[in-house]
Amino acid sequence: MTITWLGHSCFLLESGGFRALLDPYHQVRGLPDIEAAAHAVYCSHDHFDHGYTERVRLIDGKENPFTVTEVETFHDDQEGALRGRNTVRRFEAEGLRVVHLGDLGHPLSREQAAAIGPCDVVLAPVGGYYTIDAAGAKAAAEALGARVVVPMHYRDGERGFDELATVEDFLRLYPAEQVRRVPGNVLENPGELEPQVAVLTLG
Repeated sequence: MTITWLGHSCFLLESGGFRALLDPYHQVRGLPDIEAAAHAVYCSHDHFDHGYTERVRLIDGKENPFTVTEVETFHDDQEGALRGRNTVRRFEAEGLRVVHLGDLGHPLSREQAAAIGPCDVVLAPVGGYYTIDAAGAKAAAEALGARVVVPMHYRDGERGFDELATVEDFLRLYPAEQVRRVPGNVLENPGELEPQVAVLTLG
């Protein structure tokens, strides 16, 4: 399996030639609108920076190898009153479980964490303001027992919304030796990785 970060909260999961696109975006500062080909598209919610499917070309001819579990959460800490609902998804294939938290806006309840189940990799928003912040992201990763944490939805120089924090606040919560800055935007063979925070890098 490979996990490719396309910016913001958008990832491409690939297993056996099958391409699952998660949370395609447009109008995110410093990033070109997503244009991609995929066998399936999953959006955590329908906001413009997570549900932009207009330029996604759907392709067929492959059976979906992913078992997908969906758990309903909220985009804020007021049961959706501010920003609506958010769907957390767990993708399982090749014996690996990858969780995409979308725009989770509150701590996971014990029941929600149990429904999502333990995972190997969690893709977690860390920039705060619209979502959980750095401490909230760490708590969510720990609640799910994630071995590998991939931060997303943060500001990086001219990329990302002004209101978001950078990734550094999140990284400061971990020992330096646990942080790995990946030279590129692809995480390969995540099942073979030691426990770490994997910071992917856009070109």
